[in-house]
Amino acid sequence: FRMYAHLDTINLPMLSASVALSAGSAAITAPVAAPGRGAVRAAAPALMDKSGLEGFAKELNPVVGYWDPLKLGEAEFWDNTNEETIGWLRHAEIKHGRVAMAGFVGFIVQANGIKFPWAPFNAITSTSPPEQWDQLPDAAKWQIILGVGFLEWWSEIRVDGTPHYMKGGKPGYVPDFDATPDQLPHWVGLNLYDPLKWSKGASAEKKQKGLLTELNNGRLAM
Repeated sequence: FRMYAHLDTINLPMLSASVALSAGSAAITAPVAAPGRGAVRAAAPALMDKSGLEGFAKELNPVVGYWDPLKLGEAEFWDNTNEETIGWLRHAEIKHGRVAMAGFVGFIVQANGIKFPWAPFNAITSTSPPEQWDQLPDAAKWQIILGVGFLEWWSEIRVDGTPHYMKGGKPGYVPDFDATPDQLPHWVGLNLYDPLKWSKGASAEKKQKGLLTELNNGRLAM
């Protein structure tokens, strides 16, 4: 699956939100300029509001349209505004959709016995992904958990100066590793989003179409 918005990673504390996002997924959609309460915070760029969700929902699925049985599009979490809450929900949905897509493909690959040929993976004999996880050494498990934690931290601190997704920034965005190389101890490698620069010259229309595809595929995977 091609990621046209920036790739993010798992946020374990947010897993409980993914169920609600799947049920009310049509409510978690695109950014628009924020009227009303969102405009009070002068330092914040464009935020999201319910009217933007309703309009963009028809682009994502003209048949279902805007469907929000849990009223998440009207919620205000942790004393934040409705627009900031929508930003958090949109970001959570995009991340969980990406994780679900990657997990679906990974499950199929591992269940068919495809794995790295070096240790410790060459010693794993099971073809069931849950059993394969159990057979990994504890050190390998902690490397995975800490790696995921680093990616989550990196996506939240916004070292490149871009606004946070709850302050008008783009949901699903994670800064490029080469955006501020001076703030990293060493070269990390390829960026998560478009590592081979295939979408560097893509038009805004093509990127927008890709975002619609990503959202719908993510919802299907969840």
